[in-house]
Amino acid sequence: MRFNRPAIRTTTALWMLTMACAVALPQLAGAESVLRIGMTAADIPRTLGQPDQGFEGNRFTGLTMYDALTMWDLSSATKASVVIPGLATEWKVDDADKTKWTFKLRPGVTFHDGAPFNADAVVWNVEKVLNKDAVQFDASQVGVTASRMPTLVSAKKIDDMTVELTAKEPDSFLPINLTNLFMASPAKWQSLYDKAEGADAKAKSQAAWAAFAKEASGTGPWKMAKFTPRERLELVKNEAYWDKARVPHVDRMVLLPMPEANARTAALLSGQVDWIEAPAPDAVKEITARGFKIEKNEQPHVWPWQFSRIEGSPWNDIRVRKAANLCIDREGLRDGLLAGLMVPATGTFEPGHPWRGNPTFQIKYDLPAAQKLMKEAGYGPDKKLSVKTQTSASGSGQMLPLPMNEYLQQALAECYFDVKLDVIEWNTLFTNWRRGAKDPSANGANATNVTYAAMDPFFALVRFLQSSMAPPVSNNWGYINNPQFDELVKKARTSFDAKERDAALAELNAASIDDAAFLYVAHDVGPRALSPKVKGFVQPKSWFVDFSPVSITP
Repeated sequence: MRFNRPAIRTTTALWMLTMACAVALPQLAGAESVLRIGMTAADIPRTLGQPDQGFEGNRFTGLTMYDALTMWDLSSATKASVVIPGLATEWKVDDADKTKWTFKLRPGVTFHDGAPFNADAVVWNVEKVLNKDAVQFDASQVGVTASRMPTLVSAKKIDDMTVELTAKEPDSFLPINLTNLFMASPAKWQSLYDKAEGADAKAKSQAAWAAFAKEASGTGPWKMAKFTPRERLELVKNEAYWDKARVPHVDRMVLLPMPEANARTAALLSGQVDWIEAPAPDAVKEITARGFKIEKNEQPHVWPWQFSRIEGSPWNDIRVRKAANLCIDREGLRDGLLAGLMVPATGTFEPGHPWRGNPTFQIKYDLPAAQKLMKEAGYGPDKKLSVKTQTSASGSGQMLPLPMNEYLQQALAECYFDVKLDVIEWNTLFTNWRRGAKDPSANGANATNVTYAAMDPFFALVRFLQSSMAPPVSNNWGYINNPQFDELVKKARTSFDAKERDAALAELNAASIDDAAFLYVAHDVGPRALSPKVKGFVQPKSWFVDFSPVSITP
């Protein structure tokens, strides 16, 4: 069946604001090279060390200005991105106590303010999100950090260049999770705290973090130069970066919030920016015809509906969950609305991935089978099943959420679903995701449409499927409680041999597909459109990118 193609509308006021922001860029010296990027975010992600706005925040204000103990190798377009040493040069789990890890730190690293990076800085940064009694503890950074490394409980200095991290249980995923803990400068924060005003230490601490966001100091390859909320963030290269091979090739990078796809596309074609995330699919032919480049690569990323499994949810019936998965023509979505800019999803991982496993339920477009399941569940042409999904108008990895959800709305109507959409702002949706289906913020929705990265076991599977990851701990929004999932998570987490861990994860992924745990729709390919002046960019098989090797010709 062919579905009507939803129109992608341009908001005139937003377009005018976007252009005003772009035109207002300072006239820089001719010798300075500048890269201007239009993001999908509606605002600049937080800059104080732990970004918001999902992984778009990590991409633009995390991995640029900051480093973590471990980091992702983003150097290849053909090989999977893997974890490599960052501010830690090596790490090892204790043979006698698998809850303890020793990390050796990289010598000679300094923060942007000149202060040294050392074990004290690591302990300080762990405590900023885990120790409520620490003066630097910032509750606003906890949700986007602690939920991504839920087993970490403490850090202890062994010597200046060695720290011991302790987890609450054996966790082979911990070194991967630590890619999300960015190191901010304790010395810079302390100087702002000493000058801050407030009735008590907590108020002074909040004031210090607010000031730090405007004067950020990390150890990353980019330094903050100018920050105007909702308008732009300007970063300059860090000439003193510890990895000389990753000192940026351009002098300045300007980040502009442009949440509307057509506005981003128009800004690129008119020369207002050099690079845009997620161009409008309708404009791909025009973009390439005019000499611009479309970069894309299959990412470890899923565009889903995450089902509520609380009492009374219509998704508690596995026949309904399976029917929804069989009712979507993913190839039609790819070839039509998205102009080829997606890969159909038949689970979190596709065949050939070591974590795929061997599911018995095959996710595909099979309308008769979907309708049969719905009739078995008690629904039909004269008795529709009402469901409500909360989604956003734009956002990190959300691709084209409104047109895509309208496509699903029409498709599922053929299988006796009556789909209602609750459209809210992206960052609000992301916050609601951590609050769960039982929270009033769900607004009666029994599904949520938040895309998720699948780079590592915790992000891909554990935070959604393990019962103990229900809110407020992590992202089990729907309160899934399946003993089989819990047992397989434990098996994988306590397997410190890579092959044994991968086998357990493959079992877990297959079990989640057989249970139709999500409505699996698409894998993003991270499309971005670049001016022909942009050189040296590598589009990795990752959610993240490395801006350091990028150059721009006059």
